Amino acid sequence: MAGGWAMVPILICSAIALAIVLERCWTLRRAAVLPPGLGDEVRQWARTGKLDPGHLETLSNGSPLGELLAAALAVRRQPREIIKERIEDTGRHVVHRMERYLNTLGTIALIGPLLGLFGTVIGLIRMFMEVMGGGIGDPAKMAGGIGEALICTASGLTVAIPAYVLHRYFRSRVAGYCVQMEKQATALLDDLTLSAAAAPARAPRRAPAPSTPSPG
Repeated sequence: MAGGWAMVPILICSAIALAIVLERCWTLRRAAVLPPGLGDEVRQWARTGKLDPGHLETLSNGSPLGELLAAALAVRRQPREIIKERIEDTGRHVVHRMERYLNTLGTIALIGPLLGLFGTVIGLIRMFMEVMGGGIGDPAKMAGGIGEALICTASGLTVAIPAYVLHRYFRSRVAGYCVQMEKQATALLDDLTLSAAAAPARAPRRAPAPSTPSPG
């Protein structure tokens, strides 16, 4: 606590930032967001028609990609525009959950230097007040105020710099996941559209009714 009471909010911010980083590292694992082979497996299910509500619910609860694909399969018999709209709506919710707590991490990266600067100002004020009361004959008093100011500044930057770097890293990871999920959803949408277009062509045609012979 050599930095004074201004270190308290900096330490609180550092604890919150550490908790967010650990939670996001676990949640945004690639295997948890984009399970390997899931897109190909779901497209195979769609081709064979082996889909039921329980199957779709399990798929939706398994991963963000599974939730996106399950939303498309839930309306697979609808026109392409409706399926695409459902994918977009579900995608917004999925991205919002993947970006959870990132705004808080960005806020900590922003206010960290400000808290350090605040502690610096408090330390300098204390130093000048002690100088005014006791004169400049005691260098220990000046050193204490300067030390408090420098400790707060360094602590604020120590919290802010990693928080900013990790905030940008998680943002870029989410953006990369969104591109991959969009590719998988588009491939499934194309399969569903082609299957719907091929269904009427596979339907058996009725034989023409025999013509009624004219009398006479």
